[in-house]
Amino acid sequence: MIKIDNNSSKAIYEQIYDEMTRLILSKALKPDEKMPSVRELAAMIKINPNTIQKAYKSLEEDNYIYTVKGKGNFVKNADEIRSVHIKTMEEQLNSTIKSLKELGLEDEEVIRLVKNILNEGNK
Repeated sequence: MIKIDNNSSKAIYEQIYDEMTRLILSKALKPDEKMPSVRELAAMIKINPNTIQKAYKSLEEDNYIYTVKGKGNFVKNADEIRSVHIKTMEEQLNSTIKSLKELGLEDEEVIRLVKNILNEGNK
């Protein structure tokens, strides 16, 4: 479910955050689905519960999950979050393409780069 890379320069709580957002945005975790408790997830991936708590706090602050006191953490509806996330990614892609164009790349070269990246993802 969650992959942690101990050799990554990213903090473990950030890796957990990224993995959870990936699961939510891909709809692997459904809206209103109960998330594993902090202790359950800590035991599953052998991480300190405080690290899990920090990731969950960030997820809640960014509206990926919500807490029901005494019941646990639940997934928010990902459709709205997903559309905002896609819009942000679209803006980043637009910025990247503009930068490539400013470096003198022609449309065909940019398209070739994108196709190469897409093909790498299919391997």
